[in-house]
Formats: sequence, C-alpha cells, structure tokens
Amino acid sequence: MPILIENAVQIAREFLEGSGEIVDGYETSQFLVNTIRRMVLAGERRKIMLANRAIEAYRRRTPQAA
Repeated sequence: MPILIENAVQIAREFLEGSGEIVDGYETSQFLVNTIRRMVLAGERRKIMLANRAIEAYRRRTPQAA
C-alpha cells in the first residue's frame, strides 16, 4: 500500500509542478499524501485515479492565508 500512495503522490506532484501550481512544496506534499491516503483507505486502488482526484482536490482546496 505505501508504494501505491507514493507512486500516486509522485504523479500528482509532478503534474502540479509542471503546471506551475505549487506555491509551498511541503504543504502540497502533505495535502497530496493525506488526500491519497484517505482514498486508499476508502478502497480506491487505481494509481492514476488517485493522482487525478488528488489534483482535483488540490485545485479546489481553500488556499492557506499567508
């Protein structure tokens, strides 16, 4: 299971980096890990689906106040 989470996080993070959407790398990583972990615990096992849904969730989140 940790490998699935790690791979999905890597895919999502690389996509978000490539699109220039990451402001805080640490916060983004924590958000992706937590989001993907919750989906895995709910039963999702498709790596690309996990990454895509995490990207969508990242884009919908309320940005942290500076």
